[in-house]
Amino acid sequence: MGKLTPRIVALFSLLAAGLALGVALGSEYLGGLAPCALCLWERVPYRVAIALAALALLMPSRVVLSLIAGVAIAGAGLAAVHVGVEQGFWPSPLPECATHMTAVGSIADRLAAMPALPAKPCDEPSFLIPFVPVSMAAMNLLFALAFAALLAIYLVQSRKPRP
Repeated sequence: MGKLTPRIVALFSLLAAGLALGVALGSEYLGGLAPCALCLWERVPYRVAIALAALALLMPSRVVLSLIAGVAIAGAGLAAVHVGVEQGFWPSPLPECATHMTAVGSIADRLAAMPALPAKPCDEPSFLIPFVPVSMAAMNLLFALAFAALLAIYLVQSRKPRP
């Protein structure tokens, strides 16, 4: 097998981040799973990673690949917070993660309040595969850790030896 180049690793990063974001969006729009506020925040690092990976495809750089690894670690951190909220280890840091609130007043008042309301509470896990007891947040945590680890392994192994 040939040596991995920064451009190939950038392409891998683009595909991995795109896959993660695609699964999240697909589970929402095709699978009918409602995301909570933390779920929506967990998508942000993948959007950043896609942009950085596109940049790394244009100008391959270890610095940009390192930034992608850092973004993946940040994504794992967000996922870890979400898993902790789901497990009841701590409350959500986001106020919009509270349980459903009912807007009172006219229809116009209710419609105006809708964007501020969560689709579902953050402490209620969503499961992509019904018979597998691993929440989407936990799957995201594992995926983000693996993504960051693979990038870190490449970055360490591809360092130029010092004389």
